[in-house]
Amino acid sequence: MVKTGVEILCVGTELLLGDILNGNARWLAEQLASLGLPHYRQSVVGDNTERLQSAVLEAADRCRVLITTGGLGPTPDDLTTEALAAAFETPLDERPDLWEEIQAKLSAGGKTVAPSNRRQASLPRGAAVLPNPLGSAPGMIWSPRPDFTILTFPGVPSEMKAMWRETAVPWMRQYGGAHGVFVSRQLRFCGVGESDLAEQVADLLTSPNPTVAPYASLGDVKLRITACADTEAAAKALLDPVAAELRSRTGECCYGQDDDSLASVVLEQLRTSRQTLAVAESCTGGGLGAALTAIPGSSDVFIGGVIAYSDAVKRQLLGVPADLLEAHGAVSAPVVSAMAEGARQRLGCDWALAVSGIAGPGGGSAEKPVGLVHMALAGPRGCVAWAHRFGDRRGRDAVQRLSVIRALDRLRVQLLAQS
Repeated sequence: MVKTGVEILCVGTELLLGDILNGNARWLAEQLASLGLPHYRQSVVGDNTERLQSAVLEAADRCRVLITTGGLGPTPDDLTTEALAAAFETPLDERPDLWEEIQAKLSAGGKTVAPSNRRQASLPRGAAVLPNPLGSAPGMIWSPRPDFTILTFPGVPSEMKAMWRETAVPWMRQYGGAHGVFVSRQLRFCGVGESDLAEQVADLLTSPNPTVAPYASLGDVKLRITACADTEAAAKALLDPVAAELRSRTGECCYGQDDDSLASVVLEQLRTSRQTLAVAESCTGGGLGAALTAIPGSSDVFIGGVIAYSDAVKRQLLGVPADLLEAHGAVSAPVVSAMAEGARQRLGCDWALAVSGIAGPGGGSAEKPVGLVHMALAGPRGCVAWAHRFGDRRGRDAVQRLSVIRALDRLRVQLLAQS
């Protein structure tokens, strides 16, 4: 069998039970792609010595490099190091320097070091230490066979990422088969579906270098552009014209790139125009405010908001007339408009977004079904209201998240129009 590429093996029964999402595999896959390393398989195995040994030995016959995450802690279910050593019939040796380092890290602040932590100082004979700058669990770089190398990482994402960047990437570039420099850019879109977007840029999706690939998530579509060249500067030079062409074709639907979010983009627009924003929320329960305040520095333009879940709060804090509530109900264009206007006037801001809807799973009717959400945007030139029907099959969380996305995107487009 011809051995190629890199495999990822994530260890932990909690992954199999679904207790935590396997974000480590996704992150590592992205890193391997950026290095230009072929990656054809991912596996998950529970905290079981026999199954872990079997998975590793199978991988040893297929791939040149195996990356493992998880199972490096001090507890009895942390089996990775011992299982790897046993799989290749190699003794474990305690490293005195590692034990001293582990004790120094764990005893900081006067803490007592548990005897079980000593297990972490033992590695298979011949293995090199993969240092952990953030935690006590070291990893290793070990070649139990001439054509097979294992790199082990803890399951804690922050520790794994630091170890990857500081030690694994240089090793991969020198020994792991990385070739060329890969640079990616991700353009973000809202207000357009994945299939419609793909049709607009169909000819670019077949480009060999840079490659363009669409990815969809709830309320958001992304186009990932990846270029390969001898240097980072050359790869970026390949990206620029393709990104410019994509933006030109898609217009205002493209709201940002890479780490941009609708909230961060809207906040920057407000900052540039020296304007402020407030929110009035019912069905989103603070989701709009949370999205905005998650962005550092939001306080210079985001004034605050009112979570007006009850009609009494809508009346008392936002000044929504009682006759509007009685005539139209809380989930209606007139009421959500009054909420937006009330927030703008009472909080003294330039813009105000309001949301009121039926997130479900109950509370709907034939006239106002679950998933119906009314929104309004009040600004210097008046107030506009609109509605979305997200349906009753998405679930409460999805309706709330989509409401936040649609409200922020409407404000973004309105701010573009005034600039």
